Amino acid sequence: MPPGRLKGFLFAISLVIFSSPYLLAVESPHPQTQKTVTLIFTNDFESAYDPIDAFWREDVTRIGGIAHLATLIDQIRRDEENVFLFDAGDIYTGTLAKLTKGELPFELMISMQYDAMSIGNHEFEYGWQEFARQKDRVAFPVLGANLFYKGSDHPYAQPYAIVERSGIRIGVIGILGQDAATALIPSNIAGVEVRDPKPLVKQYVKMLRPQVDLVVLLTHQGKTAPMQTDDEAHEELQRDIQADIELAGVVEGIDVLFGGHADAGTRTPIVHKDTGTLIMQTYGQGYHLGYLQLLLDKSTGKVKSYDGKLITVDSDRYSAHPQLLAKLELYRARYPEIYASAGTAEHGLTRQYNLESDLGNLFADILRDATGTNIGLMPSGALRKDLPKGSIRRVDLLDAFPFTDRIAIVELSGDTLLKVMEQGLSLERGILQVSGLQVHYNPNNEIGSRILSASSGGIPIDPLSNYRVSTVEILAQAGDKFVQFSQASDIVYANVTFAEALANYFDSHTPVSAPQRGRLIPVP
Repeated sequence: MPPGRLKGFLFAISLVIFSSPYLLAVESPHPQTQKTVTLIFTNDFESAYDPIDAFWREDVTRIGGIAHLATLIDQIRRDEENVFLFDAGDIYTGTLAKLTKGELPFELMISMQYDAMSIGNHEFEYGWQEFARQKDRVAFPVLGANLFYKGSDHPYAQPYAIVERSGIRIGVIGILGQDAATALIPSNIAGVEVRDPKPLVKQYVKMLRPQVDLVVLLTHQGKTAPMQTDDEAHEELQRDIQADIELAGVVEGIDVLFGGHADAGTRTPIVHKDTGTLIMQTYGQGYHLGYLQLLLDKSTGKVKSYDGKLITVDSDRYSAHPQLLAKLELYRARYPEIYASAGTAEHGLTRQYNLESDLGNLFADILRDATGTNIGLMPSGALRKDLPKGSIRRVDLLDAFPFTDRIAIVELSGDTLLKVMEQGLSLERGILQVSGLQVHYNPNNEIGSRILSASSGGIPIDPLSNYRVSTVEILAQAGDKFVQFSQASDIVYANVTFAEALANYFDSHTPVSAPQRGRLIPVP
């Protein structure tokens, strides 16, 4: 082509290129490096699907409900940019979770479009084999970096994932704490080894850091949460997040840590003094949504600023999400029998984690009634819902004790029985609710020396005598930190679960009244 015509051709091409509306949209040679990223999260939802009366708060009337939470999440997605949704474990528990073996909780999370979750201890309630099947049916990653099939180096779960949206890449790692893994029936997790998470988190952070803009760690560890409806209002009950702080301090490169298991609400993020990791957790049960907005400089990989808070799920402010409500009702319609009347209660029966309670006394009495033993022991952590005054539905009973435990009859020496009671009085996993016992104790004494006196039927417990005790399977298997049960001389499992015995009791004792108090007596 002659030089003159070539020059004209190139000029024409340049006009096409620089006048094209499509090519003008190509990213500038000096792209904006600062991005706003909004991370929202839940933990310890535990199948709390319906709003409840917020009796401990003055600013809201009703709180929680998964369909109301979904509406809040949708609103944030509309109003904010680059929104990611995570969960820090314990999506199981509750009647419908048990009836569907965990299918429903995952189905609701699919509809809510979660980006990733870590595995909690309650995910093993229906056995480690069943959970392996359920976690593999969902599209989002279900993470457990420190979980392995026992006796092997074969991972039980996906250790990490990279999620990307609008060019923002987040590396997500999930772990289950070794202590948290003891808060369930031991046989339900028998095929899984829970290893020290620290070296594994270090390994995956080091690998992910060059590939992503942010590293988020989802943990389910630390002290077990107090199972009390209004624990948000009781500072004396609330657990710390020391396990999360410690982990964030030994692993460099974690930008954000969202925790679970302790239900230790952080109203604002805790910033680790050495590593700068932002640490948050909600109070659980879907009463709050965790919110953390970051200003990220992609050119340096640094978080320039942040704003974190817990947003109350005000059930009257956020209407129920139609899609979530429809899916929930679809599953409820499969089990109409659980909404039938199960009897009545003359009084509201409430639970307390660290003190004697009406619900705890009733459940301990039912253990004795079902077995004919002289003593019944019920862990406070197994009480999951208060029972209202008046009409009681079967689902109310099943939600109050949503587990699969059989009733066990255990023979303990008086010495071991006293050690069991001392373990409960340590409050590590909540006080033991009792029937057929009267215990005076000093809560200010050293752990292991809090019992002042203990008697059954008015007769002091004799350390050298043997006692037949009825309890639930988690304790009989020496779970939930009650290792003293491993010293039992005999264990017999009744041919009935506690949930069945509970329903039978209401059927034959309606109306049910609050049992007599004065069993666990703190002095002073």
